[in-house]
Amino acid sequence: MILLLDNYDSFTYNIAQILGQLNREFEVIRNDKISVKEIEKGKYKSLIISPGPGIPKNAGITMQAINEFKGKLPIFGVCLGHQAIGDVFGANVIRAPQLMHGKTSDIFHDNNTIFNGLINPFTATRYHSLIVQRNSIPESLEISAETKDGIVMALRHKEYPIEGVQFHPESILTEAGKQLFENFFSFYSL
Repeated sequence: MILLLDNYDSFTYNIAQILGQLNREFEVIRNDKISVKEIEKGKYKSLIISPGPGIPKNAGITMQAINEFKGKLPIFGVCLGHQAIGDVFGANVIRAPQLMHGKTSDIFHDNNTIFNGLINPFTATRYHSLIVQRNSIPESLEISAETKDGIVMALRHKEYPIEGVQFHPESILTEAGKQLFENFFSFYSL
């Protein structure tokens, strides 16, 4: 069972639709309607953290859940979820140089884990005003994808099964978005 932690974003249900297409069992629960203790008691094998408005620190239990379940559950963060991963491990989340709302960009990636077998670059849809600051990324994280101008588009933890993407793989304009989720499940044996 996958816990899809909803950060009050309509894109959460696009992710849920992909999970359904992939025949995955999941529950969607809002970030302030469940506690870390309840997650621990649950039957969850993985945590997907949805996009959402605002900053990671204001996203209910999102950061607490990442901190608590690092190394225990595979975690995949999308947009705000990606920023929260960066924040938990010590990176700075800052204003993006350009507001991206429904704009597409080429995403250049390292061909590993979630990006295995994807075209390089691929086109992805971006909806964000914040980014993880490149020069603040700690040793524990690695950049796994970026734009041609060096904006961080994905992070991977070097030790724990944790991945985050700034773009929206669940958007219809993102190439191979469904494959990204399949790769996450496959690589982390879910």
